[in-house]
Amino acid sequence: MARLRGFQKLTSIDKSWEKFLARLQPQRLDTVSLPLQEIHGRVTANHVRVERDLPSFNRSAVDGYALRAQDIDGASQLHPKILRLVKKSYVKEGETIEIWTGNALPKGANAVVMLEHVRKTGREIEISKPLTPGANFSKQGEDLKKKEIAVKAGTRLKPHHIGLLAASGLRRVEVVRKPEVAILATGNEVVALGSDPEPNKIIDANTIMLSGMCSELGAEAFSLGISRDSEKEIESKIKEGLKKADLIITTGGTSVGLHDLIPEVIKNIAPHSIIVHGIAMRPGMPTALAILEKKPVIICSGNPVAALIGFEVFARPLIQKMLGVKNEERHRLRARLTRRVAGVLGRAVFLRVKVHVKEGELWAEPIRAKGSGIFTTVTRANGYVIIPTDREGLGEKEWVEVHLFDYIQWRR
Repeated sequence: MARLRGFQKLTSIDKSWEKFLARLQPQRLDTVSLPLQEIHGRVTANHVRVERDLPSFNRSAVDGYALRAQDIDGASQLHPKILRLVKKSYVKEGETIEIWTGNALPKGANAVVMLEHVRKTGREIEISKPLTPGANFSKQGEDLKKKEIAVKAGTRLKPHHIGLLAASGLRRVEVVRKPEVAILATGNEVVALGSDPEPNKIIDANTIMLSGMCSELGAEAFSLGISRDSEKEIESKIKEGLKKADLIITTGGTSVGLHDLIPEVIKNIAPHSIIVHGIAMRPGMPTALAILEKKPVIICSGNPVAALIGFEVFARPLIQKMLGVKNEERHRLRARLTRRVAGVLGRAVFLRVKVHVKEGELWAEPIRAKGSGIFTTVTRANGYVIIPTDREGLGEKEWVEVHLFDYIQWRR
């Protein structure tokens, strides 16, 4: 019954993370080689270097005529220069060759004049303005030189990265293996998605929500199912997860009630495995961090928004460390609060807000909430503001830093 008194001491977010990392010492996962068609969203394991110059030859950037820039020095409307149009693979004094975008620049040429800047008369062209050498063509290696780094290690690969690698002739890239994340939901009141819940039963939304958050980060999530409030069943499922996963996330069963069994089960599996239990944050105070068999276990609240915040604060950066991702944080911006909001001394409050642009200024509108189980406080928001532990609240029109997780809307 002592557990029913509540948490006697809360640990700050920073201290919790520091203690967790010190014990865990997370390392980047091993790597796999994949074809370019399969690497979108994956993270590069090493610096990726090109195997040839890009472009690999001098190529025209426009449709026009290749020529020697010195042959049209002084060209003007009153005194145009006239060049002979030839069909050869090289250009001599007074000659020009028709060329199209992407074509190799013929030998002897050092510039390209655009089609719309010439007048063609039979086998001659008339040019009325000069060009400098190097005009309108890309030099060999101008984009990247052979063996130059095209994409740095720890980069999450976007389509433009992949396009660059394809243009350089690469076919395969070493990427970091996807972390395997096991998700366990607990509670006698929780039923599987697709069930027709009886009164007082709750559909398991946490598993599919957290699986999606894992997928966004490039991790592979799988469900351990739903465990009843049974120490034996919880222990069995956690041990199953330890065999297959790099990270285990549980939801529910982590507060101080009689049926909040997960911390005790984990202690029974391995004494001293709980690093911290009870974190100075709202929502998500019952969150706990543990290590079993050198693998991290993040124990989240069963309330969906609290579980989401617990994932955001601890699972997100941990998965990024497993992937070796560099410099990937939520986009942040400064906005002004539309109204005053209360904080909780001693706890970091994650205030969900809707950022919009009004009359050229950014405003953050707090989403009203009555608990950590209100899903719409997230679906109506596009970011969050952290109210510090030493603040009783934030004032109307006060400037705040917003962590964005969705798009901003414009308002007139």
